[in-house]
Amino acid sequence: QVQLVESGGGSVQAGGSLRLSCAAYGHFYGRYCMAWFRQAPGKEREAVASIDTNSITTYGDSVKGRFTISLNNAKTTLYLQMNSLKPEDTAMYYCAAGGCCQSACFRDWGQGTQVTVSS
Repeated sequence: QVQLVESGGGSVQAGGSLRLSCAAYGHFYGRYCMAWFRQAPGKEREAVASIDTNSITTYGDSVKGRFTISLNNAKTTLYLQMNSLKPEDTAMYYCAAGGCCQSACFRDWGQGTQVTVSS
């Protein structure tokens, strides 16, 4: 099991940038995947981006070209660089980790960090 702690959320105007961080405490054994999800009030949780053991990344259609997911070399901190932010990016952002990049595989979750984008 891995403990995840997010940081870096905040308020920004449309067009601005934010960088989210997720510190991972624990050990990954074998294959793993880390990801960012988000959930806005009244909406379903949405997968934002993921990165796996082989550094293969995937992005949701709504963030492609604007967001970048990365993992430091020590595999201890996950990042989400968010550029050209839009009001519709406003949500609680969660970091997750699991044995694969399918939604059902994510067993460890952070507490979330709020991102608010004003127009």
